[in-house]
This record gives sequence, structure tokens and C-alpha cells, in this order.
Amino acid sequence: MSSQHASNENLFSESDTIVAVSTPPGKGGIGIIRFSGGSASEIASHLTGRNVVPRKVLKRKFFDSRQRILDEGVLLYYQAPNSYTGEHVCEVQCHGGPVVVDLLLQRVIELGARLAEPGEFTRRAFLNDKLDLAQAESVADLINSSTSSAVLSASRSLQGEFSRRVHEIRDSLVQIRMYVEAAIDFPEEEIDFLADSELMRSVESVRTQIEILSEQVKKGRVLRDGVRVVLAGLPNAGKSSLLNRFAGEDRAIVTPQAGTTRDSIDVAIDLKGLPVLLTDTAGLCESDDIVESEGVKRAWSAIRQSDLVMYTVDSSRGLVKDDLQFLDSLGGSNVIVVWNKIDLNAPSAEKFQLDSTWKSVSVSAKTGQGVNQIYEQIQKVAGISFDEEGLFIARRRHVDAIRQTLDYVDNAQAMLTESKAGELAAQDLRDALDSLGKIVGHVTPDDLLGEIFLNFCIGK
Repeated sequence: MSSQHASNENLFSESDTIVAVSTPPGKGGIGIIRFSGGSASEIASHLTGRNVVPRKVLKRKFFDSRQRILDEGVLLYYQAPNSYTGEHVCEVQCHGGPVVVDLLLQRVIELGARLAEPGEFTRRAFLNDKLDLAQAESVADLINSSTSSAVLSASRSLQGEFSRRVHEIRDSLVQIRMYVEAAIDFPEEEIDFLADSELMRSVESVRTQIEILSEQVKKGRVLRDGVRVVLAGLPNAGKSSLLNRFAGEDRAIVTPQAGTTRDSIDVAIDLKGLPVLLTDTAGLCESDDIVESEGVKRAWSAIRQSDLVMYTVDSSRGLVKDDLQFLDSLGGSNVIVVWNKIDLNAPSAEKFQLDSTWKSVSVSAKTGQGVNQIYEQIQKVAGISFDEEGLFIARRRHVDAIRQTLDYVDNAQAMLTESKAGELAAQDLRDALDSLGKIVGHVTPDDLLGEIFLNFCIGK
């Protein structure tokens, strides 16, 4: 085990053999039980009554403590270090009935294993240098991906594409830092090494690489977390009808009566590979009704957390004073005015005089006319073109770490070009390296490691 991970060993006992069911709960054709640790092969021998053979598909009977046959299936044994976790790993493939799976799980625990914590198999793979931290996170992201684009991007991260880019930048920063610190160590030299043009080109080059990576991880974060889009507007503007149109089914109640929607309704949709969380909200209005007022309060909460607000207007009614007041409250950033109900022979958006602060589209929730324009606006907010190759999945912490890295490199560049302060530049470069190290796990606080793996499912 590498020393860089040693400080994290106190989270769990690494000497235990762990076990978990790796298949989802419920009935199925096959159930898989996985156990990992120093006693895995011994437990498997007791379970089957026969010795295990590495990397062979073994048909075996599985016995309880009284040597009664619990089931018959397949046993796989991966000998350390050639396994997912880097430890001895066994997988039992049995019939997928819940009772059968549970009896076999309890038998493995009886033979000396303990139930695994969430993400503990992947955490052990990380601690044993089978995966770096970015790759380990991509395992959970791959499992939880809701679109095909997210799956492909998570797979690229799992294969190390994201980590490779981080290591390339890190290697460049190490070389620059070594040069700067060497120049500091030889101040008596007549040559001003810190003013060397090659050094400045190297700093500018690595800064450009970080900027490019920063844009890519922002897109990768959107692929993982999706775009939060909120439907807002006055009562009876047709927000719920639009939600149903996007969802492709009747998720929200629609009636001619205003104020039908009293609570926020979330629908996850796949927009040409982009995950979108669409939220229908209560109509914005002043009300003495307790329930309606709470709905409006929740609508504003959803708006504040959104990436895009689609402010919906009943175009057959046109803009009213309340519309303009609410639009002013929203501001112009990431707001689209959606002129709905154009199927009612209502004028389109172009017929209305509206401040150019807001983008406008004309649609009919009933017929679907103009809906593709909304799709295009959502994709613009996401900043992703799905013609792009090489997108990889990323998380908010990756975005923050790379932004911090860029800040440190900017500081180092200023120290070199303006202040000629090599010691300060060297410290900024060290801090930049630490920020990048947090992404792949070279620098990993225990609380961060615990948070990451506790969000995994048990058995992975």
C-alpha cells in the first residue's frame, strides 16, 4: 500500500474480510455475493467443501454449517494482487431468490467475514493503488448515470482519461517548480534564472492547459449532475402542460382552473444525452391561502437553485403587470420567456415588445410546436455540444480544485513577472500541486475520503 494513502487507514479495519451482495435486491435469475480480504479463499473452501483455484470458473455446491446444500452455482476466485480490490476476492453466483442469497450471505459472515460498508470494495481498490481517486469516483458515477452520454463520459474517467490530463499538468508544474527552487538556491549566479523567457513560456503553457481542463470539467460536472430547469410564471400560464410535454406523460394535473399546482413537481428527462431535472412550480402570486403561499415559497426556492428559469406566459392573455414585476425580480441571466398557447391563434413572441434582456421562444404545450427551440436553449446553458469527443465525467469538487489550481498559477506568474519573488512563486506552485493532488488522491483528507465512499452503494 502506498504511503500517500496510509493516513486514511483508520476509517475502516483493512485486515477484515468483507462481504456484500452485489446484485440489486429482489428476485432475479442470478444473485452475486462478493467477498474480499485475506480469508476469502479459506471462506470459499469452507463454503464449497473443496479447494479454490484462481481464475477458473468453478461449478460448486454451497453448504451450510451442517453440510446441507443451500444452493449450486458458480465460484470465481481472484488471487491478490490480481483482483478489483488488490486483495483475495471471491464471487459466488447463485440463484437469485432473496432467501437463497441471504442464506449464503449469512453463511459467509458465519465463516468470518463482516458486512462491507458502502463503497468499501472500491475504497480498498483505491488504497491498494488499483484506482486513483478520480477513477474510484467514476465507478459510482457510471452506476448512477442517467443518460448514454453520461455513461460514456464516466467510462472515459474510469479508464483514466481525466486522471491522465491531471497528471500531465502536474508533471509540468513539478518541472517549473524545480526550476524556480533551483534558481532560489543559487542567488549568487549573475544570470537571472527567474526572468528566463523559456520559464515564462512554460508557465503560460501550463496555465493554458489548466484553463482548457477547467472548461472540460465544468461540462463533465453538468453531465454528472444535470441541468436544473424551473418552469415559473403566473397561475394558468400552462407550466404543467409544458412539464407533461417534456416528460412525455401526464406527470402534473392540468385543469382549466388556475392554481392547480400547489407544490413543486420534479421530472428527470434525457435531453439528447443531457440529463435535465425539470421542476414545475406553483403559480407566482400573492395569496392569503396558507397552502398556496407555501407553494409560492417553494417555487422561489427552486428558482434560486436553478440553472435556467423558463418563465411561462399565456400568450393569449399577453404580458400583465405581475409578469413584468416577476421578470424584473428574476433578472436577465439564464431566463427564457416562454410564450405558451400559440395554438390558440395567439400572437407569437415577435409581436410583443419585450426588453432584449430576456430571450423569448414561442411554443404550444398542446401541439409541441416550438419545443425544440427550448431544447436548444437548455443545451446552450449547459455549454455542451454532443458532437464533442472526449468528454469525461467530473464533480463539483473537481471544478473547485482546478479553479484553485489556476488561481495559484496566476499568483505564481505574477510573483515571477512583477515582483521577482521566487520564494513566493515556489509556494504558489506547491499549493497548485496540492490542489491537483486532491483530485486523484495524492492529497486526501480523511473526511473527504469518507464522504466520497459513503455515497457508494453497498457491494461496490
